[in-house]
Amino acid sequence: MTLSQEPDTKNKRIPYHFGEKLRAAREHKGYTLKVVAQKAGVSESLVSQIERNHVSPAIDTLLTLADVLDVNLEYLFEEYRKDRPVQITRKDERATVKEEDTIFEELGSPVSTDKENSFESYILRIPAGSKTHRGSYGHIGREFGFINKGKAKLIYNSKEYILETGDSVSFSATVPHVVENAGDEEVEAIWFVTPAQRFVER
Repeated sequence: MTLSQEPDTKNKRIPYHFGEKLRAAREHKGYTLKVVAQKAGVSESLVSQIERNHVSPAIDTLLTLADVLDVNLEYLFEEYRKDRPVQITRKDERATVKEEDTIFEELGSPVSTDKENSFESYILRIPAGSKTHRGSYGHIGREFGFINKGKAKLIYNSKEYILETGDSVSFSATVPHVVENAGDEEVEAIWFVTPAQRFVER
């Protein structure tokens, strides 16, 4: 199909719906249907039908429209990935990693396709008198933690920060860091690391 052709839409199921996203991109740029049609080399009627999801565009037409509107193709196709966008981890399916007697209980598995935007989340449990070890040399990325129970101490390079129940902390992971139990009861914290580090190597 050439860019100027309009498909016969009678009795055809439209499997993909790009219309809302294309219309939003056009309106954001302040383009009229006529302007987009002229730039893409198609009829104004075809652009209108695509925006209203009355037709599913040929791939060459879609590529041209995306280029005209400066729209990322991954954005257009994100809901049609084979890996569904919703991921559920049941409480009895959580993976765990141990560092001596410190436990990292995974809340959700990192998504490999996210690459540098991947993150891992886990419940961190540090018994009294113990601490984490892996971050003592630093690593790429950033960390965020929330102390759900107990009293912790973040040793960040040469500085120390006391974290009480209800406190949260965020820092660049490139600096050597250790989380230590600073009390008499187990520390329980919810922790996020991006990009994913610990659980991608299982």
